[in-house]
Amino acid sequence: MRRLMVVAALILISAMVAVTPVPAQEPILVGVPTSLTALEGRESLKAVEMAVEEINGKGGVNVGGSKRPIKIETIDLRDSSPGVPVQEALLGLEKIITDKKVNAIVVGPFRSEALIAGMDILARYKVPMLGTIAMSPKSEEKVKGDPEKYKYCFRVCLNAKYLVGYLARTLGFLGTEFGFKKLFVMHQDVDWARLTGDFTAKVASEKMGWEIVGTQAYPTGASDFSSGLIKAKTVGTQVIMPVFDMPQSGILLKQWQTMQIPVMLMGFISPMAGPGAWKTFEGKIGGLLNTTFEIGSAIPTEKYAPAKKFYDAYEKKYGAPMEAGHGPAPSYDAIFILAEAIERAGSLDPEKLVAELKKTDRQGVIGKIKFDEGNQVIYGDDPSKTATGCVAQWTPEGKRVIVWPAALAEGKIQLPVWVKPAK
Repeated sequence: MRRLMVVAALILISAMVAVTPVPAQEPILVGVPTSLTALEGRESLKAVEMAVEEINGKGGVNVGGSKRPIKIETIDLRDSSPGVPVQEALLGLEKIITDKKVNAIVVGPFRSEALIAGMDILARYKVPMLGTIAMSPKSEEKVKGDPEKYKYCFRVCLNAKYLVGYLARTLGFLGTEFGFKKLFVMHQDVDWARLTGDFTAKVASEKMGWEIVGTQAYPTGASDFSSGLIKAKTVGTQVIMPVFDMPQSGILLKQWQTMQIPVMLMGFISPMAGPGAWKTFEGKIGGLLNTTFEIGSAIPTEKYAPAKKFYDAYEKKYGAPMEAGHGPAPSYDAIFILAEAIERAGSLDPEKLVAELKKTDRQGVIGKIKFDEGNQVIYGDDPSKTATGCVAQWTPEGKRVIVWPAALAEGKIQLPVWVKPAK
């Protein structure tokens, strides 16, 4: 009888052990505070969700020998919207840190004005951030000026300095190929666009012999660019360089075609980046040379497989292609950069994590990923060596053809029929 009681007790204990749930591992909390109403913000969040799904599908992130899942926390900073003060975005940034207790942040503020002011919040709470939208090099200057205080702020996306380089080299090609030497700059009246326009004009003038025949700024939300187009034509412009991220800026292209302004358009107009622009703007965008800030975002790149794979996977998952030429690809990469740094650190301690982030050496969707001393990813013209952007031209048939850099080019620049070469 006693033996039967012992056996029964052992069976009961065994059954209890079998049904006792294994405690779930505490998740790694990653905040995504950005402008979720903006195209770049929305699609960057989707790219983050893709990366998190992939990592969690393989068991999560190894933190000191324990696999832990990533959990995303979001907040809409609204800092892309006209009239929203920087202070409101800063309140949102602080809120996601204090209320959600996030271990790290990706994507981050949309506007550079909010990023630069927000760096003090990151420093106060010691929260690492991998930014993927705001572009002003002033944030790097703060890191270099006080590397201990501002070491938590990293940028994975293209910055305005590198964009200037891309635009200047494309202007150089237009000058060599077609004899163009007169430039008119049209830009949105926000920090990154103003800097991009001013510095590109400076480089073109001082180092390439271009004549800057005019500049015109437009407030966020402006929707009529006809006066600027007429002014550019009147002063003998050969190339207009637009620099805009607001949705209304696509109207500039329609007016350029409708008015048959005989100048080339080359620059960055955010709503022109993705394939949906052709339908949205009724096919009146052919001829534009538009910069995609990071390969993998908005345009498939046949000559670099990781970017093409990401572009296709995004379309398959969400049932529609990417439209943002800035943000999604570096946001996807940012999650893997963060996960790998956590695994190397074996900890979520921000000091250890920052030290490992600085060591990043990854072949990602945007190309080779390494940070410089200002915590900015290094960009260039060959994705096997650096992170890379590209310039694509809309054809009259509604296709996008990558024309620069040489490592990714699929065709040559063609002038619209109403634009004639200068030589």
